Amino acid sequence: QVQLVESGGGLVQAGGSLRLSCAASGRASSIFRMGWFRQAPGKEREFVAAVRWTRGGGTRYADSVLGRFTISRDNAKNTGYLQMNSLKSEDTAVYYCAARPYGSTWRSTNNYWGRGTQVTVSS
Repeated sequence: QVQLVESGGGLVQAGGSLRLSCAASGRASSIFRMGWFRQAPGKEREFVAAVRWTRGGGTRYADSVLGRFTISRDNAKNTGYLQMNSLKSEDTAVYYCAARPYGSTWRSTNNYWGRGTQVTVSS
């Protein structure tokens, strides 16, 4: 089992920045990729970014955040990060940290999820 706890959300003006953190505990060595998803009111949860937990830490981003958000991880601290710059009102959502083990996809039922942290961008 892996437990994930997000932190760093809050209220920020448009154009500002926030950094989210996701602390992993338990069997963190079983993580293949860590990702961030978000869900705005009345919308479905959507993929934001993901990073490979080991071996070079390759990254992927949603088109809507490419060039503005940066995902990273610190394996020594078992923590992932999402640096969000140039925030827009449409980035307002609850942001969830997720981790998937080797052999799974983001649709798998055996993935791990945090409880989410609210990000609100005022225009």
